[in-house]
Amino acid sequence: MNNYQALRPVAIVGSNRTPFCRAGTAYADLTNLDMLSNAIQGLVDRYQLQNKLIDEVVAGAVTTHAKDFNLAREAVLSTTLSPLTSGITLQQACGTSLQAAFGIAAKIACGQIECGIAAGSDSASDAPIVFSRRFSQRLLQLSRAKTLQQKLAAFKQFRFGELSPVPPSIAEPRTGLSMGEHCELMAKEWKISREEQDILAQASHNRAEAAYNNRFYDELLSPCAGVLRDNNLRYDLTAERLERLKPAFDHSEAGTLTAGNSTPLTDGAAAIMLASEEWAEANNLPVLARLTHMETASVDFVAGEGLLMAPTVAVANMLCKAELTLQSFSHYEIHEAFAAQVLCTLKAWESEEYCQNRLGMQSALGSIDRSKMNQVGSSLAVGHPFAATGARIAGTLAKQLNDAGGGRGLISICTAGGMGVAAILEK
Repeated sequence: MNNYQALRPVAIVGSNRTPFCRAGTAYADLTNLDMLSNAIQGLVDRYQLQNKLIDEVVAGAVTTHAKDFNLAREAVLSTTLSPLTSGITLQQACGTSLQAAFGIAAKIACGQIECGIAAGSDSASDAPIVFSRRFSQRLLQLSRAKTLQQKLAAFKQFRFGELSPVPPSIAEPRTGLSMGEHCELMAKEWKISREEQDILAQASHNRAEAAYNNRFYDELLSPCAGVLRDNNLRYDLTAERLERLKPAFDHSEAGTLTAGNSTPLTDGAAAIMLASEEWAEANNLPVLARLTHMETASVDFVAGEGLLMAPTVAVANMLCKAELTLQSFSHYEIHEAFAAQVLCTLKAWESEEYCQNRLGMQSALGSIDRSKMNQVGSSLAVGHPFAATGARIAGTLAKQLNDAGGGRGLISICTAGGMGVAAILEK
């Protein structure tokens, strides 16, 4: 039979990540490449993949330098994988590493490849600082100059203000608003209170702390730069500590998003390995879970839709194709960019008006059992290195399903640019 005539199951057979660290702390001197190589090497070491030829390593970063243009391939060459392993670099904001997994999974399903590693890395500590465009053009003109006269001409009408560096920005280019400012607008639209956000944030930290105490994360992390645990996690976090924090984006009395219920700028990297079940068996690797459905969607945030509401669309479309309901899951992994974003998403799925008018459903998708959501903590607790989060969530969910002996898990991730990615894992 031709391999392309039938789709094959796609297995997640392993994952690994660095501990995540707040920007400007333990990883301040590390680059995207340093952390990505560390995460992949940890995967290699855990599953004895030394000198193994992997069909593809697909990875990326959001905050990048020009030197990161071939990041995935350079990471491969920095590990003990076979140097014949190809590296492909891509980027889809916070969905980067999950989108990388989608591409690998599609190729495995149709028989084009047998295995691949999807990964992401981000360093908010090593954000590029650049000169103004005018001064950059002068430097390029200078590099092409051959005579003294041409070199002097490059600096004709030079102004010292051109030397002022252009600081990195996380504002949306189309609106000029940061993601936090956009999420404040969403919280007001959906009437999400500060108290609700703080409750969700506290639960994330408390659950992550419990997971560490139960050694859940032992098989998911490898040391990096001497760090063994996520350093954003706040132990014994209480509602009183969260209540003392001031609004971070809307500084008026109406502001509800704080440093405590929003993810911090974070450094780190994560990787997952996918394979056909035949390849997994031949290489003595476990089938932790199967990636069965995947979806990407966008919203028109420029015209007024909530910037981070695209996962509501992606999940609804995916459920229709999978012929499942929102209640068909034992686990929900909803990325916590902000507590308000998670709560807006849940409220939208509960809204008959939204589901009918925006999602094209006959009725509301309904509520979920929140005890099944982010059961070992999520981004508010462990941190959010943009491109790494998808791989972290997929690896975490696969382990939960395997530990439970079975189940079905939903992944929902919002991204910058008004996009969302969603997936279903089953065991």
